[in-house]
Amino acid sequence: MKILKKPEWLKVRLSGTEHFAATKKLIGEYGLNTVCRSALCPNLQECWSSGTATFLLLGDTCTRSCRFCAITTTTAQLPFPSIDEPRKIARAVTKMQLNHVVLTSVTRDDLPDGGSSAWAETIKAVREENPNVTIECLIPDFEGISEDLDRVMRLKPDVLNHNVETVPDLYDSVRPQADYFRSLEVLRIAKQAYDLRTKSGLMVGMGETEQQVKKVLDDLVGIGCNHLTIGQYLQPSLRHFPVHSYITPEKFDNYRKYALNAGFTNVQSGPYVRSSYHAADSV
Repeated sequence: MKILKKPEWLKVRLSGTEHFAATKKLIGEYGLNTVCRSALCPNLQECWSSGTATFLLLGDTCTRSCRFCAITTTTAQLPFPSIDEPRKIARAVTKMQLNHVVLTSVTRDDLPDGGSSAWAETIKAVREENPNVTIECLIPDFEGISEDLDRVMRLKPDVLNHNVETVPDLYDSVRPQADYFRSLEVLRIAKQAYDLRTKSGLMVGMGETEQQVKKVLDDLVGIGCNHLTIGQYLQPSLRHFPVHSYITPEKFDNYRKYALNAGFTNVQSGPYVRSSYHAADSV
């Protein structure tokens, strides 16, 4: 099956800057992973050129096999996370002189606590070295285990992000190891039990209908979600889930207007929008 040809509005002019080179060098020196590179983010050039990056915790290999994601997956035994990773990320934040940092991770269902201890140590390390930096945590669902969720949420990140990714009718095809209603519950707990500023996101163009997208937005608003990202799904390779359609900029704008009218505080909606795109606007 061929990958659907991109329309003109999805063509991006790439350019490097001194900031891009410096960010790339720093991440390489510290041996860190970024979702920018691991997930083949289309905004890598823009973000690295402005001196920002989204740090990927717990290694670069995931235990789940979502069919939309470019991150490497495996069923083999993985090593425990590096104990040096939290401090290295904290130092990188200092070196990059960030005011706002986004942390995310692969899903590690193989770990006893889902990796939540490493998450907690990273948040603490970043705050210890950078007390004025705001933090967004884009977390996995930790299989809905309350102790693991608590380990992260009780540290009160400035933004708690968890993506629903797509409409519930596509979960079996796209996210077979995830559960739409469990993801909603993660966000509900963050808002109602911990009073956190919450954020979620989804991709479009995988065969969903406009009505299904709006139902997801209504579901998110119904549990108090504050911020939203909507972006175009881009097929990473022939073995990944196919793109069914390219959503026009006009339709993205209509989704943005609908979301704001529904009650979201901040909405990023466009072809190249991703979870951490202009993330500082959510603080």
